[in-house]
Amino acid sequence: MQHLYLKTTLLLLLTLLLSSCADDNFYQQDALVQPGEYDLPPAGADSVWVVAGRHYDRNWLHRLFWGNHHRDSWTTPVQLPVFDLSRVKGGMKVVKKGGGFQTSSFQLQDSLGRIYAFRSIDKNPVQVLAKFWQPTFVTNILRDQISSANPYGALIIPDLAEAAGVFHSSPALYYVPKSDTAFGVYAEAVQGKVYMLEEKFDGMADTLRIFGNVAGFADSEDALRDRYETNTHHFDQKAFARARLLDVLVGDWDRHKGQWDWAVYAEGTDTIYKPIPKDRDQVFLKMKDGAIPAIATSKLMARKFNSFGPKIKDVKALMINARFIDERLIHELTREEWVAIAKDMQEKLTDVVIEKAVHNLPPPIYTLKGADVIQNLKNRRDQLPEVAAEMYEILASEVTIAGTDQPDIFRVRRLDDDRTEVTLSRPAQNGTPGKVLYQRTFFRKETEKITLHGLSGGDVFLVEGDVAEGILVEVYGGLGEDEITDKSTVEGWRKMTHIYDTERGNEIDFGTEAKDLTTRDVRVHAYDREGN
Repeated sequence: MQHLYLKTTLLLLLTLLLSSCADDNFYQQDALVQPGEYDLPPAGADSVWVVAGRHYDRNWLHRLFWGNHHRDSWTTPVQLPVFDLSRVKGGMKVVKKGGGFQTSSFQLQDSLGRIYAFRSIDKNPVQVLAKFWQPTFVTNILRDQISSANPYGALIIPDLAEAAGVFHSSPALYYVPKSDTAFGVYAEAVQGKVYMLEEKFDGMADTLRIFGNVAGFADSEDALRDRYETNTHHFDQKAFARARLLDVLVGDWDRHKGQWDWAVYAEGTDTIYKPIPKDRDQVFLKMKDGAIPAIATSKLMARKFNSFGPKIKDVKALMINARFIDERLIHELTREEWVAIAKDMQEKLTDVVIEKAVHNLPPPIYTLKGADVIQNLKNRRDQLPEVAAEMYEILASEVTIAGTDQPDIFRVRRLDDDRTEVTLSRPAQNGTPGKVLYQRTFFRKETEKITLHGLSGGDVFLVEGDVAEGILVEVYGGLGEDEITDKSTVEGWRKMTHIYDTERGNEIDFGTEAKDLTTRDVRVHAYDREGN
C-alpha cells in the first residue's frame, strides 16, 4: 500500500511539473536581511547581515522528493563585509566581465596590478540546457538543485591546502549593495548579491610567497599546448597527484581542465608546471538526501554528482569530470608513489589543521555544519592511502603516453610475463643532451593496454622482449617520418602490438608480433591534446 502511495504521489508530482513553466522570479531580489526579518545583533561597521539564497527554502514535501541539501546554509543569515570597489584591496577596477554558463563573474584589478576573480556564489544553470527546455519546469529543477552546493565551503580549503602542500587562492565573501553602481553597465548583475573575491594567477604581479622562485603562470590551454609542441615542457605529476587527492578529500567532483592554473618554473633548459586549483564551487556537495536526486545520481545515471560524507564511497565518480586531464598528467606515478603522497598528506592534515580550517566558516554556518564537516574530513583523511591506491588502479587500466611535435624515442621492453617497461626519451640534438622524459613499469594484472602517440615529430619506436604473456601495446606514429620496429614476441595467436600510421613515408618493421593497421586515412594521426 505504501509503495502504491509513493508511485501515485510521484505521478502527480511529475504531472504537475510537466505542466509548469520556468519561474521568472525564482531568485531573491536582495540578499540583505530586511528590518524585522530576523532578530539579529547589529552587524558592525562596513558589514551587514545577508541570506545567500532565500529561494532555496522549501516545504517538507518538496524536500522529501528533492532533498534538504544545504538549504539551511543558504537560508541562514551570516555577517559579511560590504564590497566597495573603490576601497577593497586599495581600490579596484573592472577589467572585464567573464563567467561560464552558470556563474556571473568579473575580472578585477587592484592598485598594484594584481588580478582577481569576482564570482557570484549563487548560480543560474539555465544556459546549460537546450533552448527547448529553458522555458520549462526543467529550469526550475536545475535552479533548485544548486542548493546541493555548500555556499561557504570554499572558505575551508586554504588551510587544508596549505597543510597538504597544495597551492591555493584565499577566497573572501562580500555583499554588493542593491544601490551599488560602481560596476557601470554591469551593475544590475551584481546588485544585492553575495560574491566571492579570490586571486587569479596571470602574471608576475600576482605572485605570492607560496610560489617561491616562480617564473610566471599559465592556464591549462597554454600549458598543454606547450607540453605537446616541445619536449622541454613537463607537468609535475607528483604535485598534481597531491592536488587531486585533496580534491577527493573535500568531495570536489568538478575538476576539469578549466579548473586549474599553473605556476611555471625554469629548471635548466626545461620548464615545469605545478598545479594551482581554483573555482572550489562544488566542495562538500550534498545531493543524495532526496528521493529523486538519489536516483538521478546513482552509478547508472549522473554518477559524478557524488555527495560528501564520512566515507569516500565512490572514488571513480569523483574522477569522471577530470578524466581528460588525469589521464595526461598523472600517468607515470607508481602505486607506491601514490600511496606515499597520501600518507604524507595524512600526517600533515592533523586534527588541529582540520578544525582550524572548518572554523573559517561564518559562525552561524559553523554552528550548523562545523562538527559534521570536521568529523567527515577526519574520517576521509584516514582513508587517503586506500583512496590513492584506487585512483592508481583506475588510471592504470589503460594508459596513453604522448610524445611531442619534436623527435622522440619510445622504447617498450617486455621484461617478463607480468612486467612491461616504457621509456620516452628526448634525443640529443643541436648541442642539447638527450634526456629520459618518462619511465614506468606496467604490470599485466593492472594494465590492459598501453597506447603510444608520437604526434608530429619524426619519432623512433622500438618494441622488444620475448614473453609468454604480455600487455597490448598500440603505437600511433603520428605526423612525420617515423621509424617503428617490433622485435618482441608474445606466445599465442593474438598479436599484442598494433601499429597505426599512414602507409607511406614511414619505415616500419612489423616483425612477427605486430599487427599492421596502417591506412591512407590521415585521421589516424588524431590525438586530443587540449580536450576541446
